[in-house]
Amino acid sequence: MNRKTYSLSSKDVEVRWHVVDAADRTLGRIATEVSHLLRGKYRPTYTPHMDNGDFVVVINAGKVRVTGAKSRQKIYYSHSGYPGGLTETPYMRMMERHPERILQAAIKGMIPHNRLGRKILRHLKVYAGPEHPHEAQVNAGKGEEKAEAEKAEATA
Repeated sequence: MNRKTYSLSSKDVEVRWHVVDAADRTLGRIATEVSHLLRGKYRPTYTPHMDNGDFVVVINAGKVRVTGAKSRQKIYYSHSGYPGGLTETPYMRMMERHPERILQAAIKGMIPHNRLGRKILRHLKVYAGPEHPHEAQVNAGKGEEKAEAEKAEATA
């Protein structure tokens, strides 16, 4: 019987790629799902002080929904660092100009606010439309036959 606690090392982590479709789904629910994938919390070997999460590609960020009056009332703030440099952007304007930033901001709030969190956020790729340039990485872990079967199923 081994009485030593198993400690995960970075070479033991197998990184996977996930594609999450945000079309007609609630903003907070998608952000929660994506943050769990980014942190690796679904793995039995989850370790809080390590990056053992996966890469996540979010598509159709421009079609995400919000509940209640948030579409009229929510405001995003940014500051340039200079006096008087506070910029307020309403949700609707942000959705028109940069829909991917809405999801990034929601997910960023659910990730640790430290060096590890910044590293984890680099694994997040958000796109406003259905196209993304990470098809090769997503299909790399699936194997040739499974990737071709999924592609044939999507076109049918």
